[in-house]
Amino acid sequence: QVQLEESGGGLVQAGGSLRLSCTASGRTFSTYTMAWFRQAPGKEREFVAGVSRFGASTYYPNSLKGRFTISRDNAKNTVYLQMNSLKPEDTAVYYCNAGYNSVTWAPGLYWGQGTQVTVSS
Repeated sequence: QVQLEESGGGLVQAGGSLRLSCTASGRTFSTYTMAWFRQAPGKEREFVAGVSRFGASTYYPNSLKGRFTISRDNAKNTVYLQMNSLKPEDTAVYYCNAGYNSVTWAPGLYWGQGTQVTVSS
């Protein structure tokens, strides 16, 4: 089992950047693929980015490639999401997830509590 805690959300103007962090408890962090999902009001939760267990492979939906970058530091039990050139439509609650499926992008069992990102126009 792993517990996840996100941080780094906030209010930013369009065109700005934010870096989200997600820190995991426990000693088994490197055994999990990690991902970020987001959910905007009135919309379904969607996959944002994923990273393999040791960071060698990353995955993004085409709509976010080039603006978002996921990375991880297994020594710190932390996964990051660097978000650049933010747009108002990026406004959502962002969730960290452990154990996602890198083929189907289906989420794993473990979720953080979420962090709000609001992009003003």
